[in-house]
Amino acid sequence: MNINIYPCIWFENQAAEAAQFYCSNFPNSSMVSSSPMASKFTLMGFEIMGLNGGPMFKPNPSISMFSTFDSTEEVENAWNKLVVGGEVLMPLNSYPWNEKYGWLRDKYGVAWQLAKGKMHPSQSIYTTLMFTNEYNGQAEKAIAFYCSIFDDSKLNFISRYEENEGDVNDNIKHAQFELSNKLFIAFDSSQNHQFKFDEGISIVVECDTQDEIDYFWSKLTDGGQEVQCGWLKDKYGISWQIIPKVLSTYMNDDTKAQKVIGAFMKMIKFNIAELDAAANS
Repeated sequence: MNINIYPCIWFENQAAEAAQFYCSNFPNSSMVSSSPMASKFTLMGFEIMGLNGGPMFKPNPSISMFSTFDSTEEVENAWNKLVVGGEVLMPLNSYPWNEKYGWLRDKYGVAWQLAKGKMHPSQSIYTTLMFTNEYNGQAEKAIAFYCSIFDDSKLNFISRYEENEGDVNDNIKHAQFELSNKLFIAFDSSQNHQFKFDEGISIVVECDTQDEIDYFWSKLTDGGQEVQCGWLKDKYGISWQIIPKVLSTYMNDDTKAQKVIGAFMKMIKFNIAELDAAANS
């Protein structure tokens, strides 16, 4: 299947502003498109969507953007820009697993883990899933579930907590896996976090055909729940958007956007034929 997969961040009507902020703070970054509903941008070649969703949801550290750089100077430069107006979760420092690492939430509430040294030859930013609260301890099962659904997927590496390492024995300390050749990171956390997966950050799957939409919708709602407008929540609490690739084209066409919005607001799962009919009516 020829699909594209990337994270979507829910902003309180600040998507374009946030996108410009990130593009100015990361090298080799640019805006891709912008509409009243959403902005797409790439950071070091990694695609992200910013959604103008209003105040209903906010991003939280259960899903963070793990960003890697070639040098200590690049890590420090990104940290110094992102931390302004934000919150330090783990200080930028030297740790046993990395000589330069830090974790923060920026002024928009988005969590970033910054580190020296790439983990993938063609990727520098990785969507990172922290399984907390009722989902703690389920990272390994979730990885297997996702890898069973997506083509070109595999588990690359898994490390478990051992005695006296600060978490439940055999919980996932760090795992790397690929979905459609995109690297993801996952881990469990038994700490008393005041957050968990929600719509603040979702994962978008762009599909070419209705068959692909039907396939991913069926697989990811198994044990989960349908929401609306192409959104669903899987059995591990992670939100997904299963959308047709043509949607971006329609949303950036002033003559078609409102007609398409009117059509998909009535949908639960996207129907490409109905979107095409609305766009060309």
